[in-house]
Amino acid sequence: MSVTAVSRRRQQVAGSRSAEHGARVGETKTKAAGRVRDAGATRRRILMAAKREFARLGFGGARVDTIALRAKANKRMIYHYFGGKEDLFTAVVEDAYLDIRAAERKLRLDEMEPEAALDRLVEFTWTYYLDNPEFLTLVNSENLHKARHLKASQEIRQEYPGFVGIVKNILDRGVAKGVFRPGIDPVQLNITIAAVSYYYLTNRYTGSIIYDRDLMDPANLKVRLAFNMETVRRLVWA
Repeated sequence: MSVTAVSRRRQQVAGSRSAEHGARVGETKTKAAGRVRDAGATRRRILMAAKREFARLGFGGARVDTIALRAKANKRMIYHYFGGKEDLFTAVVEDAYLDIRAAERKLRLDEMEPEAALDRLVEFTWTYYLDNPEFLTLVNSENLHKARHLKASQEIRQEYPGFVGIVKNILDRGVAKGVFRPGIDPVQLNITIAAVSYYYLTNRYTGSIIYDRDLMDPANLKVRLAFNMETVRRLVWA
């Protein structure tokens, strides 16, 4: 075999080895990426199953075994990702609060006229509570435990001042325009916006008996939303 042929053969072998190595590296990276995706999916399934179970039975009534079964995972994975039932509940409550704040940001209220922005916030809060009843039950459950889980969440502490700022911006713009009266506390206003929807929906069963009307009838829900919006408007109008 000539020197040229030997050299060519060596180059071919080296190229083949390099290609095989590249293929192995690529396969390893693909498997690693797959494991990351699978881990993320498993964690999310556990979180969603826990959200439903805690919303249904509260912190005390929910069982880790049931959550694992509904998540199609095992208890070991729950302890691996969340550390235990207390930490899992903290993650669920934290996720619930962050979800509504993320949805509020998508409203782009700062781009609306202040009157429209306030109406939209009241309407959004009502609709979100209707569409996410588990949020209300999780809030109830956490209040029964005196917010001991939320106290441990740095994310919540960092997130909520920004939301208060959004409400303050609406009020400030309304005052500057001459349509809102000055001196309204944005925290108090936000509590009121939440309360007029929260109380109605969390007391829908007892209220339907006491007031002898189906509070969840579509017609009554429509009337209530209009009442909420009118109530908040009258609080802020100049």
